[in-house]
Amino acid sequence: MRIMGVLAGAGMMLATGGCVSTVANVVTAPVKLAGKAVGGTVDMLTTSEKEKDEKYVRRMRKEDEREQKRLRECRKHPERCEV
Repeated sequence: MRIMGVLAGAGMMLATGGCVSTVANVVTAPVKLAGKAVGGTVDMLTTSEKEKDEKYVRRMRKEDEREQKRLRECRKHPERCEV
């Protein structure tokens, strides 16, 4: 009888051990997902030096293109332009 009780107790401990790890995974899953979401948001909000430089170069190129276009228009129609 005593052996049956010990075996039953050991069996219960083994069975609940698996349940505990499953419960722990289920409980921590939302926290892990929230951490990834926050990390992704932070990553989206931060800009590296390379990205800043690329953005600056793009902006300068567009300004230069606009200026070149304005100069071409001034050459074609000088009466429309202010110097």
